[in-house]
Amino acid sequence: MTALDPAPDASREAAPDTPRAGRFAWPRTHPRAFDAALAAVFFAVTLCGAVADPHGPHGPRFGVRELTVTTVVLAGLACTALVARRRFPRTVLAVTGALTVTELITRSDDPRAPVAFSAVLALYTVASRTDRPTTWRIGALTVVVLTAAAMLFGEGPWYAQQNLAIFAWTGMAAAAGDAVRSRRAYVDAIRERAERAERTREEEARRRVAEERMRIARELHDVVAHHIALVNVQAGVASHVMDNRPDQAKQALAHVREASRSALDELRATVGLLRQSDDPKAPTEPAPGLGVLDHLVDGFVRSGLPVALEMPPAPQSLPAAIDLTAYRVVQEALTNVHKHAGEGARATVRIIRTEAALTVTVQDDGGRTSDVPPQRADRPADSGGGHGLIGMRERVFALRGTVVTGPRASGGFQVRVTLPLHTARTGETAAGSGTADRAAGVTAGRTTGETS
Repeated sequence: MTALDPAPDASREAAPDTPRAGRFAWPRTHPRAFDAALAAVFFAVTLCGAVADPHGPHGPRFGVRELTVTTVVLAGLACTALVARRRFPRTVLAVTGALTVTELITRSDDPRAPVAFSAVLALYTVASRTDRPTTWRIGALTVVVLTAAAMLFGEGPWYAQQNLAIFAWTGMAAAAGDAVRSRRAYVDAIRERAERAERTREEEARRRVAEERMRIARELHDVVAHHIALVNVQAGVASHVMDNRPDQAKQALAHVREASRSALDELRATVGLLRQSDDPKAPTEPAPGLGVLDHLVDGFVRSGLPVALEMPPAPQSLPAAIDLTAYRVVQEALTNVHKHAGEGARATVRIIRTEAALTVTVQDDGGRTSDVPPQRADRPADSGGGHGLIGMRERVFALRGTVVTGPRASGGFQVRVTLPLHTARTGETAAGSGTADRAAGVTAGRTTGETS
């Protein structure tokens, strides 16, 4: 790299995932190969121009003029330099310009070989990769030097067509390169502003969510701390006077009931702030599970989806969280089959329980009887902007389970969920131990109060 060349700009290198890489992405993804092919094309065009006579009686004629060794060497050197035009744009311009001047001096006969085309491309590269003042300076110098050399060393008059062509082509190359650079800078600025605006919106949304969570947490803390402290005091009083003054004990218990009711009302009002105005009301029926899975399957069968259910005849009791999650997985998977599988599809629900885990598998054949291809690898998670598979994964990951979804080799789609049972038992055991410890602590506190 010479002193004339700036440091390579990595941001200008072509990337395969940039928005500008569209249908014609090969020149951007393979810049060196593209430049080599372009140099070969320019070399062929230069040789063709060297043997052509543009002033024939019936138009240009090829093979009339003799191809000299000097022309081939100068054209080869100039076009070879174009391969490095992206890394060393100014150096390539200097080399091609010097070779063009050499060709103009050594071949004073008209018409000359178009070696100047390589200098035109090099000038365009410089203009598209530098700023406007630099483009004006270098472009003006190139135009003056090449045009002056053509006018001084040519046999024809200074205003000959070939001289004016060199002036016009070099000037247009500088202008085109500057226009391309301006458009590239404009597009990059728009993209940067859009990305910055998106980051600002996301940061603002996260900040507001954090502030709202902090506010609700403080409010819940105040409500729970105040009323629980009051309940604790009144319960201690009732326990202390239960035997000697039962009237005061009943009064203290009444205060406990009022305080607990107030705490529940305030908690309900506070948590209600987290709900949207159009959220459905909380269900009052018990949470569903695998025990009522046959009713769910019957509903899909009545809607026109044949479902084969393979489940142990008398399933053992499961933890509530795992039982509900398994039911929701089957419900969501069958809903996706009903929405997205081909017409005439059949589904199979298979539930296997071992000592360590519960495995739920839902498969469909993709609707082989319809015109839809049997393998639906591009099946969406849900239609209408839903988030079926995403919600399913969140439920399963919360229980430290695994989810495998994707097309089957024989056609159709498969959802396979594995829920570990030991994790649920450990959580229930820990919860039971915590409850026992708290009960023991309350009993110890009461005993200490009575003793004092």
